[in-house]
Amino acid sequence: MQLPDAQVAVLKTADGGENRPITEIAEETDLKPETATQAAFALEEAGLLALSEQTTEQVALTDEGASYVEDELPEIRLYRAALSAGADAEPVSMGEVLGQADLGGGAVDIALANFARKGYGELDSGQLSAADVNPDADPEQQALATLAEQGESATRDSAAEEIDDETLDRLTDRGLVSVTESTERLVKLTDDGITALMEGVEVAETVDKLTPELLTSGEWEEVEFTSYNVEADAPELQAGRKHPLRQMADRVKDVLIGMGFEEMQGPTVDADFWINDCLFMPQDHPARTHWDRFALESPQQIDDIPADLVDRVRTAHLEGVGEDSEGYHSPWDEDFARQLALRGHTTSLTARHLSGEALGDLEPPQRFFSVEKAYRNDTLDATHLLEFFQIEGWVMAENLSVRDLFGTFTEFYEQFGITDIQFKPHYNPYTEPSFELFGRHPETGELIEIGNSGIFRPEMLEPLGVDCDVMAWGLALERLMMLATGAEDIRDVHGTLVDLEYLRTEEVLY
Repeated sequence: MQLPDAQVAVLKTADGGENRPITEIAEETDLKPETATQAAFALEEAGLLALSEQTTEQVALTDEGASYVEDELPEIRLYRAALSAGADAEPVSMGEVLGQADLGGGAVDIALANFARKGYGELDSGQLSAADVNPDADPEQQALATLAEQGESATRDSAAEEIDDETLDRLTDRGLVSVTESTERLVKLTDDGITALMEGVEVAETVDKLTPELLTSGEWEEVEFTSYNVEADAPELQAGRKHPLRQMADRVKDVLIGMGFEEMQGPTVDADFWINDCLFMPQDHPARTHWDRFALESPQQIDDIPADLVDRVRTAHLEGVGEDSEGYHSPWDEDFARQLALRGHTTSLTARHLSGEALGDLEPPQRFFSVEKAYRNDTLDATHLLEFFQIEGWVMAENLSVRDLFGTFTEFYEQFGITDIQFKPHYNPYTEPSFELFGRHPETGELIEIGNSGIFRPEMLEPLGVDCDVMAWGLALERLMMLATGAEDIRDVHGTLVDLEYLRTEEVLY
């Protein structure tokens, strides 16, 4: 029998008495794993080999789990410190015990959460008492030591001899152990395969590639080509592709440029002066507390802010602008205005451009936009993340009205097939009138907020040196994508819980 050289090598290395991993076969024959696998499939089709699969669960310590092998689990360290403090005789102050245990950061919460669960003692009104138990017999601590001894060869089956499933699952839930599943192909000679080897197997003179030389010489008509099993499994290749959000951002840019807008750029980290104070946002506004913003620790402040602009913005906050404005009845601190933070909205770019700081003085009419990230300390849910893309835009012109604002949105969203847009009056410190935008989700039918907009107030424009109307908006790129594609949870697309399979397979249509 004549076979291609790879098939001959695999057939001769396989065993008729036991299943052998294809990776082991490949190593012994100096074949690439994918070449050995392809040969094995061809031999299976010929009835000379039997293929099977074996699934193994590999078990390994995480970095945190490995650190506890020597240092012991936090709850055990807390228990030993409690004994040293005499908590087995009478309750002791929790603070005293924590100090002796030398636990810091998240280890304190871990220790307290597992102390009572394991029966090491009780916690009551800041007092800690210790029970009479043997911490050396802690099954989770023993399991960590066992896995450390087994090292890279540890599997769920090998661990099961010394570690019960409940303990292993508990360590996995605590993030101290990782369990990964791997599937391996096994090969075994069939009776026909054994017979073929006994009768003799030779390497066939076959060609696996059609080369230019074979074509020009005409030899391709004489040679025997290697047969291929086109149904055989092949390694899955994850080719690079543009992220759906980036595709949407590029589409937004094309649309806005087509509508006559220019793109603007600016710093991601900026002074509160540009992020909020120039927008006539009072310094005691809830959104300006540490609960909502991400402040920088080092460097903490900015130095290069025009002094005359600082004076004008301060006056607007303290005294207002014009006869009908009184400003805010709250203090204004320049040091606070100079503090640096991640921008909570990209309207800081608008403030820099309107003031002339970015490109110099601008004469109307002007249209600018940006599609950049903003950062807020929000509660994560289907429509909120800590970081998001904001579609910032503004138009500077004489005699702008709400009709101009609404007409711009109508034209913009129609480019994405979105026609059901609703507006609701809203309050912003920096625009009057102000409107929230809502769009109807194509799958759920729910109205979701997609942006905020309005006409900038004189208290914002006058200090920046602008003496005509400016209408502006901040739209959510992620929510535009939800309306355009039917996605129901932005965490599937963007953020730490992103659905990688969705990103790899979803066709983006809009």
